[in-house]
Amino acid sequence: MASEMEPEVQAIDRSLLECSAEEIAGKWLQATDLTREVYQHLAHCVPKIYCRGPNPFPQKEDTLAQHILLGPMEWYICGEDPALGFPKLEQANKPSHLCGRVFKVGEPTYSCRDCAVDPTCVLCMQCFLGSIHRDHRYRMTTSGGGGFCDCGDTEAWKEGPYCQRHELSSSEVVEEEDPLVHLSEDVIARTYNIFAIMFRYAVDMLTWEKESELPEDLEVGEKTDTYYCMLFNDEVHTYEQVIYTLQKAVNCTQKEAIGFATTVDRDGRRSVRYGDFQYCDQAKTVIVRNTSRQTKPLKVQVMHSSVAAHQNFGLKALSWLGSVIGYSDGLRRILCQVGLQEGPDGENSSLVDRLMLNDSKLWKGARSVYHQLFMSSLLMDLKYKKLFAVRFAKNYRQLQRDFMEDDHERAVSVTALSVQFFTAPTLARMLITEENLMTVIIKAFMDHLKHRDAQGRFQFERYTALQAFKFRRVQSLILDLKYVLISKPTEWSDELRQKFLQGFDAFLELLKCMQGMDPITRQVGQHIEMEPEWEAAFTLQMKLTHVISMVQDWCALDEKVLIEAYKKCLAVLMQCHGGFTDGEQPITLSICGHSVETIRYCVSQEKVSIHLPISRLLAGLHVLLSKSEVAYKFPELLPLSELSPPMLIEHPLRCLVLCAQVHAGMWRRNGFSLVNQIYYYHNVKCRREMFDKDIVMLQTGVSMMDPNHFLMIMLSRFELYQIFSTPDYGKRFSSEVTHKDVVQQNNTLIEEMLYLIIMLVGERFSPGVGQVGATDEIKREIIHQLSIKPMAHSELVKSLPEDENKETGMESVIETVAHFKKPGLTGRGMYELKPECAKEFNLYFYHFSRAEQSKAEEAQRKLKRENKEDTALPPPALPPFCPLFGSLVNILQCDVMLYIMGTILQWAVEHHGSAWSESMLQRVLHLIGMALQEEKHHLENAVEGHVQTFTFTQKISKPGDAPNNSPSILAMLETLQNAPSLEVHKDMIRWLLKMFNTIKKIRESSSSSPVAEAEGTIMEESSRDKDKAERKRKAEIARLRREKIMAQMSEMQRHFIDENRELFQQTIELDASASAALDNSPLVPDAALTALGPAQTQVPEPRQFVTCILCQEEQEVTVESRAMVLAAFVQRSTVLSKDRSKVIEDPEKYDPLFMHPDLSCGTHTGSCGHAMHAHCWQRYFDSVQAKEQRRQQRLRLHTSYDVENGEFLCPLCECLSNTVIPLLLPPRSILSRRLNFSDQPDLAQWTRAIAQQIKVIQMLRKGDSAADKPSSEDTEDMNIIPIPEGFRPDFYPRNPYSDSIKEMLTTFGTATYKVGLRVHPNEGDPRVPIMCWGTCAYTIQSIERILSEEEKPVFGPLPCRLDDCLRSLTRFAAAHWTVALLPVVQGHFCKLFASLVPSDGSEDLPCILDIDMFHLLVGLVLSFPALQCQDFSGSSLATGDLHIFHLVTLAHIVQILLTSRTEENGMDQENPTGEEELAILSLHKTLHRCTGSALDEAPSGWHLWRSVRAGILPFLKCSALFFHYLNGVPAPPDLQVSGASHFEHLCNYLSLPTNLIRLFQENSDIMNSLIESWCQNSEVKRYLNGERGAISYPRGANKLIDLPEDYSSLINQASNFSCPKSGGDKSRAPTLCLVCGSLLCSQSYCCQAELEGEDVGACTAHTYSCGSGAGIFLRVRECQVLFLAGKTKGCFYSPPYLDDYGETDQGLRRGNPLHLCQERFRKIQKLWQQHSITEEIGHAQEANQTLVGIDWQHL
Repeated sequence: MASEMEPEVQAIDRSLLECSAEEIAGKWLQATDLTREVYQHLAHCVPKIYCRGPNPFPQKEDTLAQHILLGPMEWYICGEDPALGFPKLEQANKPSHLCGRVFKVGEPTYSCRDCAVDPTCVLCMQCFLGSIHRDHRYRMTTSGGGGFCDCGDTEAWKEGPYCQRHELSSSEVVEEEDPLVHLSEDVIARTYNIFAIMFRYAVDMLTWEKESELPEDLEVGEKTDTYYCMLFNDEVHTYEQVIYTLQKAVNCTQKEAIGFATTVDRDGRRSVRYGDFQYCDQAKTVIVRNTSRQTKPLKVQVMHSSVAAHQNFGLKALSWLGSVIGYSDGLRRILCQVGLQEGPDGENSSLVDRLMLNDSKLWKGARSVYHQLFMSSLLMDLKYKKLFAVRFAKNYRQLQRDFMEDDHERAVSVTALSVQFFTAPTLARMLITEENLMTVIIKAFMDHLKHRDAQGRFQFERYTALQAFKFRRVQSLILDLKYVLISKPTEWSDELRQKFLQGFDAFLELLKCMQGMDPITRQVGQHIEMEPEWEAAFTLQMKLTHVISMVQDWCALDEKVLIEAYKKCLAVLMQCHGGFTDGEQPITLSICGHSVETIRYCVSQEKVSIHLPISRLLAGLHVLLSKSEVAYKFPELLPLSELSPPMLIEHPLRCLVLCAQVHAGMWRRNGFSLVNQIYYYHNVKCRREMFDKDIVMLQTGVSMMDPNHFLMIMLSRFELYQIFSTPDYGKRFSSEVTHKDVVQQNNTLIEEMLYLIIMLVGERFSPGVGQVGATDEIKREIIHQLSIKPMAHSELVKSLPEDENKETGMESVIETVAHFKKPGLTGRGMYELKPECAKEFNLYFYHFSRAEQSKAEEAQRKLKRENKEDTALPPPALPPFCPLFGSLVNILQCDVMLYIMGTILQWAVEHHGSAWSESMLQRVLHLIGMALQEEKHHLENAVEGHVQTFTFTQKISKPGDAPNNSPSILAMLETLQNAPSLEVHKDMIRWLLKMFNTIKKIRESSSSSPVAEAEGTIMEESSRDKDKAERKRKAEIARLRREKIMAQMSEMQRHFIDENRELFQQTIELDASASAALDNSPLVPDAALTALGPAQTQVPEPRQFVTCILCQEEQEVTVESRAMVLAAFVQRSTVLSKDRSKVIEDPEKYDPLFMHPDLSCGTHTGSCGHAMHAHCWQRYFDSVQAKEQRRQQRLRLHTSYDVENGEFLCPLCECLSNTVIPLLLPPRSILSRRLNFSDQPDLAQWTRAIAQQIKVIQMLRKGDSAADKPSSEDTEDMNIIPIPEGFRPDFYPRNPYSDSIKEMLTTFGTATYKVGLRVHPNEGDPRVPIMCWGTCAYTIQSIERILSEEEKPVFGPLPCRLDDCLRSLTRFAAAHWTVALLPVVQGHFCKLFASLVPSDGSEDLPCILDIDMFHLLVGLVLSFPALQCQDFSGSSLATGDLHIFHLVTLAHIVQILLTSRTEENGMDQENPTGEEELAILSLHKTLHRCTGSALDEAPSGWHLWRSVRAGILPFLKCSALFFHYLNGVPAPPDLQVSGASHFEHLCNYLSLPTNLIRLFQENSDIMNSLIESWCQNSEVKRYLNGERGAISYPRGANKLIDLPEDYSSLINQASNFSCPKSGGDKSRAPTLCLVCGSLLCSQSYCCQAELEGEDVGACTAHTYSCGSGAGIFLRVRECQVLFLAGKTKGCFYSPPYLDDYGETDQGLRRGNPLHLCQERFRKIQKLWQQHSITEEIGHAQEANQTLVGIDWQHL
């Protein structure tokens, strides 16, 4: 379709291109009616440029528009060529001090926790790095897009508002000058004209509603029938629904549909069809029909192409305006004037208003364009920012209404701009005073919560999805309110006071609708049927928590405001409880001669609500009265006398009783909704304005009333009045067999009530209640959190309440109460409590949950036992109360309290079965302790002449009154001290008695006559001694019993060993043999150990016994026995690769015989080292397969292994495996005929002999193929082949192995071939043996690499599994030729050999530079027996090995010399020239000659020798490992320790001369011809002439990429990365490959690629090209490492970035600065180098089933 359009488009271009911008601008300058002229030009040109066909051409459209439409306007403004005019304006302009950079999605933003006025004040990376804040405590987040940088805004920062770029120079004074002074009059006039026309045009077009006609001044005469079917974005339909619908409606491919959907999602709209009206309309009906089933249909419009064209240009015009005003502040000021000028229609008719009010009708793309324009114009000009803020506030309610109806997220709504005005303190205050903003926001909020019950309280219906969606929108209003209040005023004007109090009234209205909402009634009988809706109410409460706190903070700042607010709040509370006594009949309670009037009310029968925001706000204000001392300064202004304490405490008390009853299990039938409400009521997110304030309200009440009255009301509410007011309740209780549940419930209720009293007296750490500072409260929180257990920073922060700035205030005090312990390789840093803080521990701390309390108690008692102290946990000393709450302490010594204590102690003394509990007693002891502490404090701080009113000690020494003569509390304590059943509480009682005596002493010393020590102490002493002796005796008995039991057990063990002696013998032998295999066994003399050649050290092979992990049978490994196998995992690998870009085009035709030295892709084998019988494994694998097939029919879930690919988990360690390696004896000892020939051929003779044999074989091959075509000449030739003596080419050796071993050899060989080449298994393929040798070579190379990296010796102690794996792998590779076809293996040998010793007919072999020598060595050595088995001439296998090794080593040296880079070095002169140096120089000369002088001149011999030694070392190490495992010769001790270079020892072990060049000299006759043939190769010449590259040696180690130290530079890099497919769009999940460093656009439709027929995400596709199936990625936005293997396997791994507290931050939720932890990064690198990624994923997926369900292939 496009091709037909092309010529037509060109034709149009010509007519347009002829007009010049300058002429048009000239014409406009003369025009009388400029608007008409411009509009005519637009009407004529816009439709010719934009919207010409089905697909947009943005680049082309933009250049045309710039030339034809915008060019003239720029000329008109400047009056000259804009290329000259604009720079002039820019020069005259003073640069702005505001940065104003608008953030892109995902860009890092920084907020300073020390200096920012609130968390919304942020800097862009560039400003941050140049500011003083980088050394402060800062927080880093990624932007959601749309905000801008606040650098230069003095209101946003307490200090350091400017970075170095935006700094004011010292000469400048910040005065508001008019920016227009820099512009000439006529420029101002012209600019004004153009801006007014263009801005209006853009607004008209964007808000244009008609689909097929234009405004008349833009209409052109002839009208075409070209329409667009325009699809708009909504947030209701999913990607999948849209893609599916589009495929049906406009029959496009899935790829195109995905493209459409992505664009719609990004820009908000996209044309999906272009053509005549009917054609487009038909598509529209299909789309609407298809999407209107469940939800509202997708929005589709059929729009005339010219309308679309003008809209597109309208957007272009807005962005153009934005760029033009960047040249000068003057231009910006003019645009602001134009935008905010009232239009002809009066109110709300300015262009800015029109755009704002149409916001919800515009599509996403249009919104973001005009928001950007507002930010770069109105918000950057401080004068107009104010005017704009006023317009925004005036339209606030309407804008919010539109937002509620709209379904786009807030980020693209104009309401999101509120953060820009409301957080600026001066603007916010101006808006409060002038526009009454606080009231406006709250009223707007109330508009949207319409549902009320009969009492006018909020009522939330079932929380449906739509409800939740609406409710989320409403919450953004609370956010706005928070912004307005976030910066507190320093001075108050009367106007501000009045408006704030008006706002406070509105706020009280809101809270009034919450007071008592969601009331609940206890379910009796049957369980509740429908869980009531509770979440909405709590969400509202949570969102308002900070606002409530901030309102109180505002009130605290001004005494007048505080007094007014207190009165207003009290009045509203009175209204709410106006009907306080209605229908609730009054009753009188009396205990101990006190009586009180109250009402009959039962929490367990009536309605009760947990939401009491007004009572709680009043409690908060009351504390402020105390804190700011207003209560004492102006008592006459406060209505404190009118307060009715019983009314104040009533509702909070009900709430606390409700919690107690829930704990007592009385509300079980009310279901989970209630449990959740209680949980949140105490939770750290809500407790500050819920639970804590209820406690304060009760404290307020108690401090104003008689404590006896309070306690009686409390007993009545807890429904315990009966129990305590009837004497002998305890006895009655145990005599009647009462319902056990009821007893249990009452016990819990009594415990809860005592706990509440402890809290009322003990919780005085909020400033205003007790005399404490602001940090004391947070210190105490931290101490109690850390008494449970040491905690990481993030845990600690979570358990502390945050203020509105997301701060907990923890950092300022943590150092004083805790030590920090740094983390290791895993885990995180921990804070531990300092031991001296333990004395401040309060067991009944009110923020402990039940579980935390018991954990803390256990931990603290354990600590005390470790420090050999007694285990009492007495109440800590407390600060004094503030005067307003001073009378609170009297509750501890009032009659009713003493009566309650006495009763409970008496129950404990009389020990009535179940009618009391130990925790009840523990709480009473704690209360007595508190009272004693309090009395001690009063005595120590007593003032002369004051009567001591707190006389607790005297009251507890008095026995009870006449009728029942109960003993005194003190006497009962002494009785209890010796009660055997109360072992646990002894220490505590002892502490109380000690304390009692101390107080007595203080009293006595203060009174005149000192009295002798009371008998009490003496009695106590003697009882303590008795007690000690008793304890000692018990401990002794226990010790004897323990010893006896131990003796019995060891006796039994001995018997067992005697009876099963032979079993134990065997295991010991087995261990010995296993360990001897590696060590220097004593059988070998300490002479030089040699690994290969005729002089090879002969080691008797130890017998090897192995136990099968499946059937537990033991078996010896022999040649004839059934096969034993190890579970193994074969994988392709690019870990050693020097060139990842190589791709095997057609694996079916690829020949892997020669490995290129860049090791671009190898095959690695790993094993977990667990052995099984082959048949056991076969059975196990079949059962796994069968299970898998059954499971597939049931449910389609991925497991962590893929059975179709032959994967299984090792039955013992669950390690991922995909094949098995057979265990074998050393194959060489089986195959080599032990003939002792002393005269073995030397290298030259041997080479010629082999060449002869190869010739014979090749002739015979030819003969065989020719024999099929009988022709006389050939047959005659046949007989002339001279067969060397002793060579029998017709001899086929017998295979020594048993059938099951042969089968396993084939199994593993085929698996390697299948995985390594990614082809279908075919055991007869000639490439199978090559792949087996290859995996052996590659695995050894990768292990050598790791050992060198870690600087470990080559034969150091290897992990057992690695050792087993290498041994089995090498032996397998050596034995595999026995199951391959002999001619095939011989053919491979011939080719490999020919690459070193050329023969005729070997043309297409790679040159010496393109062969990896170690792979060549392994291939030659392992295929040689196939030739040698037919040779009976007396040359042994060992000789062959030695000569092959020497040949390859020589070739490698030549390879190194050819590719060595000569580095100039000044130290050449002094270096000694030994024989090595001279020898190598002569070799270099030979090479120089052979290459025709193309090789560079040699530097010094010393240099050459050094580079040869360094280059050949890895090869020698690999060879040593290879021959060690092949021939089983133990390693010399020198190679088992790390230290100096092992070069000489390696040479000895491998029977090489230490001067390697002697090899050349000894064999010079053959070597010179070989060197010549190697150097004559055309590729070598090309390389030396610089026409191609080659690998130089030693090859450098591959590492993961270098990561930056600071994480923000990664975030920044990722935010600049745009998706490579979808035209400059920001990527949502940028992901960094840690292997090669490329950034990918993960987890999105746009970058999916096709892999083996299915669509996969960018990362999965990348693993195949870069890591050949396995990959390591860092997800930059989440700060998470991702491991992928194949398409179905993946897991997340903890990232190597830690914050200062030693914690990772996955998801970047906390925003602490992150820095690279090298150790953790090395750990990831090690996993990669050891090929353990797949195994790691397997373990992770087995451990965590949720990982299995993720579609990894889409990442």
